[in-house]
Amino acid sequence: MKTVRQITRCLLLLCVASASAQALVELPVPESNKWVIKVMFRNGAMTDPAGKEGLTFTTASLMAQGGAGGRSYGEIQDLLYPWAATYGAKVDKEVTVFTFQVPKAFAQPFYPILRDVILKPAFDANDFERIKINQQNYVDQVIRASSDEIYSKRALEDLLFRGTNYQHMKQGTSDGVKSITLDDVKAHYRRFFTRHNVTVGIAGGYAPADAQRLGRDMATLSDVRPALPAPGRAKMPKGIEVEIIAKEGAFGSAIFTGAPLSITRAQDEFAALMVANSWMGEHRKSYSRLYQKIRQTRSMNYGDYSYIEWYDSGGSFQLPPSGVPRQSNYFSIWIRPVQIAKQLKEQYAELADIKIGHAHFALRMALREFDLLIEKGMTPDAFTETRTFLRSYIKLYAQSLDAQLGWRMDSLFYGRQDWLSELDALLEKVTLEEVNKAIRSHWQTENMAVVIVTDASEADALAESLRSNADSPMAYSDQMKSGLPEAVLAEDREVASYQLNVKSVRVVKSEETFGAGRGE
Repeated sequence: MKTVRQITRCLLLLCVASASAQALVELPVPESNKWVIKVMFRNGAMTDPAGKEGLTFTTASLMAQGGAGGRSYGEIQDLLYPWAATYGAKVDKEVTVFTFQVPKAFAQPFYPILRDVILKPAFDANDFERIKINQQNYVDQVIRASSDEIYSKRALEDLLFRGTNYQHMKQGTSDGVKSITLDDVKAHYRRFFTRHNVTVGIAGGYAPADAQRLGRDMATLSDVRPALPAPGRAKMPKGIEVEIIAKEGAFGSAIFTGAPLSITRAQDEFAALMVANSWMGEHRKSYSRLYQKIRQTRSMNYGDYSYIEWYDSGGSFQLPPSGVPRQSNYFSIWIRPVQIAKQLKEQYAELADIKIGHAHFALRMALREFDLLIEKGMTPDAFTETRTFLRSYIKLYAQSLDAQLGWRMDSLFYGRQDWLSELDALLEKVTLEEVNKAIRSHWQTENMAVVIVTDASEADALAESLRSNADSPMAYSDQMKSGLPEAVLAEDREVASYQLNVKSVRVVKSEETFGAGRGE
C-alpha cells in the first residue's frame, strides 16, 4: 500500500509529465539585493523534428541572443551593462532553461526586457544567420577540434542512444542545422515554448506582486499543448561495444564508457547508489577509488570519475549544475586522456618498442574496480565515511540563489518538492545493506558502450588489442617503475591480463562521427 508521500510524488510526476499547467516556484529572500528568475520549458533537443536536429537549440539561442520587444540585441546589451544584469539560455535533452539575474535596484526597468525575451522575441533574420553560422561551425568543426574529453562524451551518447531522439547533440547535426529556416524557428517557438510546458521560478528580494506579475505574464505564452515525445532510452549493449574515433593530432586517448541505468532521482534508491558512486569516483575528488588507482598511484592522467546521471560541463564545474534533469538515465565512467604510444616513445627511450599507450590498461583497471565493488560491496568503514562526506558535500550544491532556485525547479521535474533536503534525509537513514544491494542491482560491466577518442596513429593497434583481449602491460619509465612498491606492480600484472567481455570494436574516422540521421 502506498504511503501519503509516495502518492504525493506520483501526483507531482503526473502533473509534470502531462505538461498541462504552468508552475510557479518561489524562493523569497527578503534581505537579498538581487533577483534570479528562471523559465524552464519541457522540450529540449528530443523535440527536434527528424531532419532538423538542433532546432530547439537554434530557437532558444535566437531568443537569448537576439532582439526582443522592438529592441535590437545590441540595444538590449547596452541597457544591461550599467545594471550588471545578465541572461542566457541552456538547452539539454528534455528541457530549455532561461536564467535572468539582476541587482534588486534595477529589477523594475530590467523586467520588461526579461518579459519580452520570452514573450516577444524578434526572430530577426540577421540574428538568425549569425546564430546559425556559429551553430553550424560547432557541429562541423568545434566539437571535433577542441576538447577530446567533451568529444568522447557526446560520442558516447550518440552510441548509447543511437536511433532515438536522444542521439544527437543538443546543437544538432550538420545536415540538421543546414536545413533549419527562420520559419522553422517561429513554428517551433509556437509549438514547444508554451504556457502548457513551462515552469517559472523567482528567487531573491522580490515582492509578492512581482511574482504575481511574472506568473500572469508567462500565462500569455502560446496556448498550444505541445505533443512531447517519449524520451529515447539508452540501449543495452551486447557485451562491451567499443567505438574508437581516430583523430589526427589527438592529445592522448580520452575514454568515456557507460551503460543504461533504470533509476533517477525520482526513486529513493538513487540515494543509496550515490553513496557507492561517491566512493568509487566522485567528480573531481582525489579520495575516490578510481582517482587513487589510476591517477594518484600511477600518474596516468589528470583524473578519473564515475557518474550515475548526466553531469553537464564536468570539465568546468566542481559541483553538479542544475538545469539538466533527464528521465532517461545511464551510468558512466570518465577516464581523462591517457598517453598514447607515440608520446611515450618520444619521452622514454626504454619504451621504444611499445605498440599502444595506456588506454587498454586504464579501461581494464576501471572496470575491474567496478567488478570488485560489485562482488565484495562497500566495507562498513568506507560506507560510514562516504555517507558522512556526502551529507556534508550536497549542502554545497546550492550556495547561490541561482543554484538554489535551479535545484528546486529540477525537483519538480522528478516529482519531488525539494530534492536536496529530501536527499539528506534519505542519506541519513540509508544502510550499508541497501547500498550494496543497489550496487548489485544497477551496476555491471559485462555490457558496456565504450568510446575512445585517440590519435589516428594509435587507433588500429588499440582496436586489435581490445578485440583479442591481449595483455596490456602498464608502460612505465624506468625511473617511475623503480619507485613503485611490489604490491602495485603485482596488481598491474593482474590488470594487464584482466579479461573484458569485448564483443565488437569499430574504428571510425573523426570526420565520420555524428551523422545527420537517427536511424544509424
